[in-house]
Amino acid sequence: MPSSIIETARAHGRALLSEVEAKAVLAEAGIPVTPTQLAASADEAVALADGFGYPVACKIVSPEITHKSDIGGVRLHLGDAAAVREAFQAITAAARAAAPGATIEGVSVQPMALPGTEVIVGMTTDAQFGPVLMFGLGGILVEVLKDVAFRVVPLEPRDARAMIEEIKGYPVLNGYRGQPPVDQAALERLLLAVSAFAAAHPEVAELDLNPVFARPDGAVAVDARIVLA
Repeated sequence: MPSSIIETARAHGRALLSEVEAKAVLAEAGIPVTPTQLAASADEAVALADGFGYPVACKIVSPEITHKSDIGGVRLHLGDAAAVREAFQAITAAARAAAPGATIEGVSVQPMALPGTEVIVGMTTDAQFGPVLMFGLGGILVEVLKDVAFRVVPLEPRDARAMIEEIKGYPVLNGYRGQPPVDQAALERLLLAVSAFAAAHPEVAELDLNPVFARPDGAVAVDARIVLA
């Protein structure tokens, strides 16, 4: 499936995969992501939400809209069919108002993930070293603190462990002020899986998992972005 999704995007001249496409590619590679599907209508959105179970999140899907939250293209904690139906109409209307010429494919529907400590996992392609992996605290903290660690792909298990332990925010992951420590073994597996994916797919130029919710019982990416070379 990963190659077919990527090949289809390239055939249509697209470098940016939608969140739905990116998560399908990553899930196939064994990277934990929240299940996410595309709804082209309000009825489809409700049917997907009924299947996932409430609460759910809905986000606009458009190749021209990358910062979905900025234009009112994200609705969270939707608790029933009526809320999903209203969200679909509001999200698509906001997208058309913000980007009149944009192609609106619909909205993505996904179950709300249990919250956790937000971390980010990213991959960029360096002209000299090739794929380089990044790890740090996620959400807005990554922009404010710039507290991240880097390693060249492919990673060994010891590299994944070192990336986690060397960020200044490591005490937050290790349990801070009575908070339970996150499942660091799950974060190590996630980093190694992303490393393996990057090594196997040189056609992927950039990858962002932000945020990843790290919890005592595992880790899951709730948003994903893939840019093709």
